Amino acid sequence: MKIIIIGGSGLIGSKLAEKLRTLGHDVNAASPASGVNTITGEGLADALRGADVVVDVANSPSFEDKAVMEFFETSGRNLLAAEAAAGIKHHIALSVVGTDRLQESGYFRAKQAQENLIKKSGIPYTIVHSTQFFEFLGSIVASAAKDAEIHLSPAAIQPISSDDVATAMAQVTLEKPANTTVEIAGPESFSLADLASRYLKKTGDTRTIKVDAQARYFGATLQNNTLTPGYQARLGNITFEAWFANRQPKPATV
Repeated sequence: MKIIIIGGSGLIGSKLAEKLRTLGHDVNAASPASGVNTITGEGLADALRGADVVVDVANSPSFEDKAVMEFFETSGRNLLAAEAAAGIKHHIALSVVGTDRLQESGYFRAKQAQENLIKKSGIPYTIVHSTQFFEFLGSIVASAAKDAEIHLSPAAIQPISSDDVATAMAQVTLEKPANTTVEIAGPESFSLADLASRYLKKTGDTRTIKVDAQARYFGATLQNNTLTPGYQARLGNITFEAWFANRQPKPATV
């Protein structure tokens, strides 16, 4: 099977490409660095020629409201138009559990716009909603910092490792299009504040977690179930303790 991974040099894309190649598939890990740019359209037609499946795991380089919306809308339109011309049989996109419940956030409004384009494209698709990655706990803590305190919601979260995400994405890539959304999550549930407290303790960070039900999560307030999947979610195997013991520095892009 010939598979194109958009965002193939990032955290998930690189791991996914390795897994699929190991299984014997023809994989093009496409990115602007390799001459494939979904914003300008450069290299798209050539990259998609003869391909069966496209997996989009690219992320916006900016989380500013206007910039992130422009990224996902422009990239989505260009990619889907090129796929229609190439006769792609399955479009897969990585998105976020709770996207529809996080519309106060400009980032999640942009992800919702991306998903809407996919659903209206007429191309067979599967949208994968993932819970938050363990790898981004540091970013969550940084975004919630107020001097020596970290203000975080007590809402539930069921984080997943990037390795488990890549495994799940490989499985979906080799399946038939679901033409719906599937959810993936880690094996354990925590409160967001408690998970951050565990992370700080393990990293030797002496700042204090302030549990605050009104604390915003990337611009949005949380209900208890905002970040958690439904009962049919596919669960990974890697626990927080196992991930932390083997963690690697987070790349600059995902």
